[in-house]
Amino acid sequence: MSTRIVTYLLTGLTVAGMAVPAMAQNAVTVGGAPMYPSKNIIENAVNSKDHTTLVAAVKAAGLVDTLEGKGPFTVFAPTNEAFDKLPPGTVDTLLKPENKAMLKTVEGEPLIISEDGSKLFISGEKSGVAQVTIANVKQSNGVIHVISSVDLPS
Repeated sequence: MSTRIVTYLLTGLTVAGMAVPAMAQNAVTVGGAPMYPSKNIIENAVNSKDHTTLVAAVKAAGLVDTLEGKGPFTVFAPTNEAFDKLPPGTVDTLLKPENKAMLKTVEGEPLIISEDGSKLFISGEKSGVAQVTIANVKQSNGVIHVISSVDLPS
């Protein structure tokens, strides 16, 4: 059984029947760095000290050009702390060039977005549940939602 990190890149995410906080008009700080709405997802993500593992995974998967593209994209971005929760050796294995095929862009699994009070959660039919810790970080080519865990399919 192989383990794959599921990175969901969505175009035109619609959350029906749920109030999602308005997108920030000014830079939001993520991982100690401002995320400027005038920059694309890659230009902002590379500056976040909390997302170095995600950036390495995006590079290993060959997704840099995609995420620098027009979009719009919705990216659920696990923190380094979220990657640290994975079994030992998982990230190192996934970042090897020969395992590029294991890093999927779109899993095809429907996402379920739920709320509990003011908290938002993302889950899938086969993956775990991740809390959205920072929502609606506007980018020039989409939006990033920082999440608390890495979604892995069963």
